[in-house]
Amino acid sequence: MSKAASPTLPTTARGQATRQRLLDAAEEVFGAKGYERASIVEITGLAGVAQGTFYVYFSDKRAIFGELVTELGHELRGLVARSVAGAGDRMAVERAGFKAFFTFIAAHRNLYRIVRQAEFVDEQLYRSYYRRLAEGYTAGLARAIEAGEVARLDPETLAWCLMGIGDFLGMRWVLWEERDLPDHVLDTMTALIHHGMAGEAG
Repeated sequence: MSKAASPTLPTTARGQATRQRLLDAAEEVFGAKGYERASIVEITGLAGVAQGTFYVYFSDKRAIFGELVTELGHELRGLVARSVAGAGDRMAVERAGFKAFFTFIAAHRNLYRIVRQAEFVDEQLYRSYYRRLAEGYTAGLARAIEAGEVARLDPETLAWCLMGIGDFLGMRWVLWEERDLPDHVLDTMTALIHHGMAGEAG
């Protein structure tokens, strides 16, 4: 986990809403300006709260950055889990899961910049973000392998390979072009996952 101090979690609805406004503002400021140039003054100003209020919830800039990365990862994993529930066989799960991922990054376009900054702000946090994604993915693939839906490959290696595919496709179309992933791209990705590159030539 991050070396930053643990955040104070509010117990009231009003406190929870204030904390979320701060996190939403931090997502925008860190994404636009980068960690080093971002300031607590800018975050509180965008959130519409007094600067002193910031310290009720977070000890410093690094603390809110760490909590932002953690919460974005939690939200992403939750959305994917809900989206694949009842999807059917593993190929349907893969397609539904990737669509959920692309939908999430479309709504959180600063995610790429923020997570990449984490490598330099807090490398342990950066690694934890990806490892937690990979853990759930690996477990799902292992179950599919045992069910005979996926070839007997190493599920952890497979999870990281597939995460890399999603990461770069999202960067290419959703982040750079600011558009939904085209259907033909999703179809090509799904076919690659299903059949591999060799196909009939193999």
